[in-house]
Amino acid sequence: MEIHHFEYGFITPTLSYALSVLGSLLGLTCAVRVREAKTSAQRAWWLMLAAWAIGGTAIWSMHFMAMLGFSVVGQQIRYDVALTAASAVIAVVVVGIGLFIAALGRPSIIKIVFGGIFAGLGVAGMHYTGMAAMRVDAEIQYDSLRVGLSVAIAVVAATVALWLVVNVRGALAIIASALVMGIAVNGMHFTGMSSMSAHDHPTPGDPSGATASNLLVPIILAVILVAIALIYAVLAAPNEEDRAGLAYMDSRLADRANAPAPEPPPSPHGLAARRTNFPSSSRRL
Repeated sequence: MEIHHFEYGFITPTLSYALSVLGSLLGLTCAVRVREAKTSAQRAWWLMLAAWAIGGTAIWSMHFMAMLGFSVVGQQIRYDVALTAASAVIAVVVVGIGLFIAALGRPSIIKIVFGGIFAGLGVAGMHYTGMAAMRVDAEIQYDSLRVGLSVAIAVVAATVALWLVVNVRGALAIIASALVMGIAVNGMHFTGMSSMSAHDHPTPGDPSGATASNLLVPIILAVILVAIALIYAVLAAPNEEDRAGLAYMDSRLADRANAPAPEPPPSPHGLAARRTNFPSSSRRL
């Protein structure tokens, strides 16, 4: 059977890349707040937000958007809702665990590599879980070499992403890193998709499950709400410059409070009396 990976042209790969860049951008921004956090609770909070951004938006939402462009000629594709939801949970959880391994506490290259291997294997598992959620009246087979290559790309991409999470600073560096992460995530996805082949099913039947259009609206709404919540959390929380400005204002107020009280000005009545008395005394002299 003939397979199309870009049924709608460059619309789905462009949107999937945009989602992966958006999620990476939000995740890296949250990671900067992890390094600025003063307590373990604050660091854990920002790491969880970063996991939602990278795992949920940059990886899983990108995966589903790209899957909309996949088709088998002459066949209708449906999706198992439970497996589709499970793939989303897997993406967020494995990325979150990888972030906690690499970024919580004192960062080290060993922790980054270990977290990257764990997250990469988990992301690959999420990808093939999402592909297994497809229901089509055909026998799906995978090329083992390309599957192995996609897993390797996932591990390398996850390791690089964790290194960026730990080390990247500055707006331009975050944007450039998000663009690179978007390329890596999409490269892993489409490499895995290219390993698929479809053949006539020995026992034809109608696949069961939800259509892509049934899942598209709730997924888009979820992505929008998560993105708005993450943007609000980033903008509402004070950053290092805000804290420095508040500390400066507090120090100025404290200096003003501890400064000695100014001496009262001389009484104008006393000055007037001295001016009045001075000429009369001179006349007596």
